[in-house]
Amino acid sequence: MDLVTPDIGLIFWQTVVFLIVFAVLAVFVWKPVASALKTRETAIADSLKAAELAKEEMAQIKEDNEYLLQEARMERDKMLKEALSTANQIKEDARAETSVIADRMIADAKNAIEGEKKAALQEVKSLVASLSLDIAEKLLREKLSDDKSQKDLIEKFLKEVKVN
Repeated sequence: MDLVTPDIGLIFWQTVVFLIVFAVLAVFVWKPVASALKTRETAIADSLKAAELAKEEMAQIKEDNEYLLQEARMERDKMLKEALSTANQIKEDARAETSVIADRMIADAKNAIEGEKKAALQEVKSLVASLSLDIAEKLLREKLSDDKSQKDLIEKFLKEVKVN
């Protein structure tokens, strides 16, 4: 069993070598490894903070986009309502203008008809007067062709005329 239990000298030298290796590692290796781990830990923490900020920024951008989209929809609806209102106003104006033009055309037609009617009546009156004169002239010639008829007519006119 001697082989299994180490000698006191071996333990001493193993302890001395361990302490030397530990001191060398503590002086030359431990600080760079610790600073590398600290740097890595800081980089990971910064990355996590940056990711959280990016997430919050994306949420804000999404919220802003939703707001802008809502405003755009409201603006579109407003523009559509204005366009519809304008179209209806144009239709109403066109109807009113058409009505005014139609009324004016009807009035002009009535005036033209009235003018033509008056002209036709005047022409008929003129024609009737002309025909009446022609008939009267022919009738008087026929009746007054002899002297006795002329004298009788003159006496009749004289009796009808009142002398003051």
